[in-house]
Amino acid sequence: MKKNLVVLLLLLSVSIKWAKADEGMWLPYLLGQQTYNDMVKKGLKLTKEQLYSINKASLKDAIVIFGGGCTGEIVSSEGLIFTNHHCGYGAIAAASSVEHNYLKNGFYAKNKQEEIPSGSLSVQFLVRVEDVTAPMQESLKGLSGTERVQKEQQAYEGIITKAISGTGYEAKVVPMFKGNQYLLFVYERYKDIRLVGTPPESVGKFGGDTDNWEWPRHTGDFSVFRVYAGKDGKPAPYAADNVPLKPKHFLPVSIKGVKENDYAMIFGYPGSTNRYETSFGIKLKTEVDNPSLVNLRDVRLKAMMEQMLKDPAVKLQLASSYASIANYWKFFDGETKQLKEHHVLEEKERNEAAFAKWAQDKPEFANILSDYAAAYKAWSPYAKSRIYLTEGILGSQLTAFASSLMGVEKALVTPGAAKNAAAQAVAAADKARTTFLSEENKPSDQKILAATARMYYNDVPKDQQPAGFFDALKNKFGSLDDENTWKLWAAAVMNNTIILDDAKWKAFVANPDAVTLQNDPAFAYASTFVKNYVGKYQPLYTQFQLKTNDLGRAYLKGVMQMQPTGNRYPDANFTMRVSYGQVKSYAPRDAVYYDYATTMKGVLEKYVPGDYEFDLPANYADLYKQKDFGQYKDAKRNDVVVGFITTNDITGGNSGSPVINANGELIGLAFDGNYEALSHKIQFDAAFNRTICVDVRYVLWCIEKLGGAKNIINELKLVK
Repeated sequence: MKKNLVVLLLLLSVSIKWAKADEGMWLPYLLGQQTYNDMVKKGLKLTKEQLYSINKASLKDAIVIFGGGCTGEIVSSEGLIFTNHHCGYGAIAAASSVEHNYLKNGFYAKNKQEEIPSGSLSVQFLVRVEDVTAPMQESLKGLSGTERVQKEQQAYEGIITKAISGTGYEAKVVPMFKGNQYLLFVYERYKDIRLVGTPPESVGKFGGDTDNWEWPRHTGDFSVFRVYAGKDGKPAPYAADNVPLKPKHFLPVSIKGVKENDYAMIFGYPGSTNRYETSFGIKLKTEVDNPSLVNLRDVRLKAMMEQMLKDPAVKLQLASSYASIANYWKFFDGETKQLKEHHVLEEKERNEAAFAKWAQDKPEFANILSDYAAAYKAWSPYAKSRIYLTEGILGSQLTAFASSLMGVEKALVTPGAAKNAAAQAVAAADKARTTFLSEENKPSDQKILAATARMYYNDVPKDQQPAGFFDALKNKFGSLDDENTWKLWAAAVMNNTIILDDAKWKAFVANPDAVTLQNDPAFAYASTFVKNYVGKYQPLYTQFQLKTNDLGRAYLKGVMQMQPTGNRYPDANFTMRVSYGQVKSYAPRDAVYYDYATTMKGVLEKYVPGDYEFDLPANYADLYKQKDFGQYKDAKRNDVVVGFITTNDITGGNSGSPVINANGELIGLAFDGNYEALSHKIQFDAAFNRTICVDVRYVLWCIEKLGGAKNIINELKLVK
């Protein structure tokens, strides 16, 4: 008995790690005393209520969801927003034309009349958070699988309706700890958002894909927008006479500068992490999912870049799409390498061994890990098919649009369908085609079409491929070992589809029929692969998801019982979080040391005139040579600090988040992580994790000195 106890204690000593060092994406609403005390110990000067309050203005009132997947912060009494350049990229590109290329040349409104409406862009303010665990668990008691998911949605709707009825607010119920807790988040959305300023792309994306996820970094990753409201201060659709929003709180801007070990706090909306992932999930991710995604995105990016380099108009057309694909192409490649480098799989296996030992005499938890193993064994043989469909076959813009026409086909062939169903489906498709054509670049997409189809044929098991498709392609176009066969096929699809032929499309819209659609080569290709997956493998994936969701909830429940005193935070799920840490240098490899800050001197060292990634505006070097730094000079370095790094815990969605000092003042904008810690979605690395931030002094220098927009600076509350 004594021997067994010693073994158990040893296993528990290496079991699931909870937050330590600067790890943690904490809910401001539920900030525990232990966490708050640690924040104060690190230097925080604010009270809990100054961080989050529903009765008084607090930091949370200055933080917004920017668009659909970023964070922004209010920095003036007139609703001015700072966020990242890459967060505003789509709106900047949409406002640009070849004649007025704000993406390339930059833009600053010298007054409010010059600010540019941003179409569908919106921001959301968090109104309040409520714990609704009790009613949710009561509704879901004893349920699992599909039945639980369906009931969960019904319960969400009931809680949301009750919470926001008659308010004009929006809300969502979000599961925490894989469904062991539920929180209600209530938001107010403003839809009149206008572009105020952006640096030239050569500043806002300086370093491009080469520097992405890397430190040292010299990117001026910021853009400036403004929130407008109706005259009553309430959300309103765009109108010329709307007025700048008077926010509950805005962030003062500190130009005092940062130094090593300074306190740093980041508020924002981290998108997703999976810190409680199992060894089974990591194995599938590193062996199948990530390598497949990286390879497929690589060929898409090369095809797009080839055309973007030839024509500025094509660069504008594809800019937003390319940036989105490229960002996580490099991430998933790095994530796999870092998971292996840091032996995360082995650590998870040790955690699970500890859990299995603890759970062996507890019926509720005893079989969880064996059930996990069975679920992954059943799904893993088909995982590549899913990735190759979503990232490969549907990685072509043409194929993706063609697949959307399956709804039209269904309306045309369904017996007894409502008379206007087909007409409505065709009208919607016709409208969507206009958007598709504005984004479609035929030369690059034709290469993507050929390359991804060939990769699917070579890499996906033959018994999982659509029956007869590749045999027919071979019979018509030639050997499947010959690259030219795939080029001929892709050209035939492009040249003969009604989707890219205005006259044929117009005729189809005027007289839609299923046979014409089904015989179209682009539609036939897309629908063949989608139907193959949906019919054979989607049910297996759904079953896999339902099973692992149930197991994840039970596993985490068990872990929390096993370690009841752990200081835990839930996985990121695009809800407001706060992380805290310090400004800190690091040494990632033998004989390599990285300082915590970069300067404009480093920008000029990387500068390559005319280069796609390392060019600069014409007046940048002249201003530097003149040492025209104004009030933004760092006295210690006799230069302007461009970026700095902190130990904060962030992930995608935190882009644009404010980096805040101990007094609640803005010192920078978070925009990236470092390559040495790209395993961060799965596991935080206390030694190497760094958040890359653009220094607010560089932001202000770019606005005032490079952009000549002193009016924007005058609007801020500067702390000197």
